[in-house]
Amino acid sequence: MSLARLAAMHGVATSYSPSQDLTVAVPDRTVVAVLAALGADASTPQALRAALDAAAAPRLLPATVVQWEGEGVPAALGRLPADTVLDVRLEDGGTSPWRTGLPCGVHRLTARTPDGRQAGATLVVAPERAPEPPARVHGFLVQLYSLLTDRSWGMGDLGDLADLAGWAATAHGAGFVQVNPLHAAVPGNPTDPSPYRPSSRRFPDPVHLRVEDVPEHDRCAHRETLDRLAEAGAGLRREVLEKGALIDRDAVWALKRAALELLYAVPRSPERERDYREFRAAQGPALDAHAAWCARAAGDGPQGEDFHRWLVWLTESQLSAAQQAARGAGMALGLVHDLAVGVHPEGADVWAEPGAYAGRMSVGAPPDAFNARGQDWGLPPWRPDALAASGYAPYRALLRGLLRHAGALRIDHVMGLFRLWWIPEDAPPTEGTYVSYDAEAMLAILVLEAHRAGAVVIGEDLGTVAPGVREALARRGVLGTSVLWFERDWAGGGRPLAPADWRAGCLATVTTHDLPPTASRLAGEHVELRERLGLLGGPPERERAADAAETGEWLGLLASLGFEVAGEEQAVQALYGFLLRTPARLVGVWLPDAVGDRRPQNLPGTWDQYPNWRLPVADASGRPVTLAQLAASRRLNALMDVVRAGIR
Repeated sequence: MSLARLAAMHGVATSYSPSQDLTVAVPDRTVVAVLAALGADASTPQALRAALDAAAAPRLLPATVVQWEGEGVPAALGRLPADTVLDVRLEDGGTSPWRTGLPCGVHRLTARTPDGRQAGATLVVAPERAPEPPARVHGFLVQLYSLLTDRSWGMGDLGDLADLAGWAATAHGAGFVQVNPLHAAVPGNPTDPSPYRPSSRRFPDPVHLRVEDVPEHDRCAHRETLDRLAEAGAGLRREVLEKGALIDRDAVWALKRAALELLYAVPRSPERERDYREFRAAQGPALDAHAAWCARAAGDGPQGEDFHRWLVWLTESQLSAAQQAARGAGMALGLVHDLAVGVHPEGADVWAEPGAYAGRMSVGAPPDAFNARGQDWGLPPWRPDALAASGYAPYRALLRGLLRHAGALRIDHVMGLFRLWWIPEDAPPTEGTYVSYDAEAMLAILVLEAHRAGAVVIGEDLGTVAPGVREALARRGVLGTSVLWFERDWAGGGRPLAPADWRAGCLATVTTHDLPPTASRLAGEHVELRERLGLLGGPPERERAADAAETGEWLGLLASLGFEVAGEEQAVQALYGFLLRTPARLVGVWLPDAVGDRRPQNLPGTWDQYPNWRLPVADASGRPVTLAQLAASRRLNALMDVVRAGIR
């Protein structure tokens, strides 16, 4: 009982419910280990009593107070003794007595009671809701590395992204392009290609740079060397497009780094030098720490740190140019960036701020109906107490950086703003537990930073979602994610959800990077793939029958609504046409679907059995295609005619 009480004080669950009719107790050893990671020793009865006494000490104020615009006095302030004096140091350095009309921002609140007690707290004043899309908008979803043009060095780059956005807007009226996380990766041999296990979420990866777009390129004296490197990059591109090679980011980076080292030595113009100095000053110690880690990881030593600062500046500049190109072409939102749920335990973010992360812990997912063993993602979680003590500084800086060049931000596993499944080191995922975060503070800061950037927020809320989470997100203007195959009337027999019953506040799509492309699903090819790799959860015949029944239900609904579903192309068009009959504010077309690609970009549950995150966009025959070939595709243009007609 004492352990459970201490756990509750620290937001650590002692049980969880994988389904409505089942409650599972968390092992005591898990609770003790998680509490230790939060700085609470419960290893002995004496330590437990001391930890309880410390946690029970009265607090005048919580660590963070949230004040939503237009919603009156925060509950924490309403509980203070009468005549308590409240003063605020504003984030711009000014001071003010507390009032309900304070400017939005992250301030410092001080309370002084008549009997002489004093306490401080972070005060977050946030708009009531995040910005909304200006109108109903459609766009493309794509993994940037997979989209090549005739200028790519073996993988898609930020120049290609600008070209994609311009074409999508002008040719198809698209309002956004959503890409995979562009976070900095952990170099390795080979580098982990997953964009969802980065070294840093705050800083981008320079592998996405287009070398020729660096302004110093045209003034570099080593023209012959640059030309040889560019030709080698073209060779990598031809290997992927013409010979079936996988995308090799390490080979791409080796060439780009060699070219960029030459460009780094080119004297910058006075204007460029000023811009670089201003960027360094604005990013401050965080950039210095990131560059120091990158130099160490690359074996460059301290002398190489400025080179890595410069790479971040170049990448940020090209991200800005891509967003400007998107908006300049008429996109309502432009780029939609993706925030991964965590970082690599040996990456730059953890190295720079180790105290912000829980040691000997990993984030994952509990057992559920789809995965009886649970999942361990190998990502160290943020400590909620450390975040609160810092005034959420790492979180604020992360959001500000990502939103700088975004019209919208997708948050992977948005439920992590509320709680995460922590797994102690050396324990299986089944022996983890949920740890709660201050969701009100996390949401307020998210809404505040989105408001400052004028950006829409999209939460990936698929999978196990605690009661009340979707409602809390919707109240604050955070859109959800609705994937067609998962949208069923679970309260009414599990039939496919009629279009009128879908929620409006979402990004609706047919599939994602973790699911089969639509043509593959319609043909049942994804079941065959999982069977070949030994990934099926039951007998193949049963899995095929269940899949065919599920697909048949959806096709039956489409036919009843008047859609033509007789052929593969018609069925794909019908599925996307169906999305346009829902009230969803955003509708996303998975770009590989538009040309009949049949290979998933990622196959969960595999490592080296499948080429995750290394495949180019390909057509229905498996032939890789460039952006120019996409633009000329009859199949793509027919699908987008359906989408645009539905939008109108």
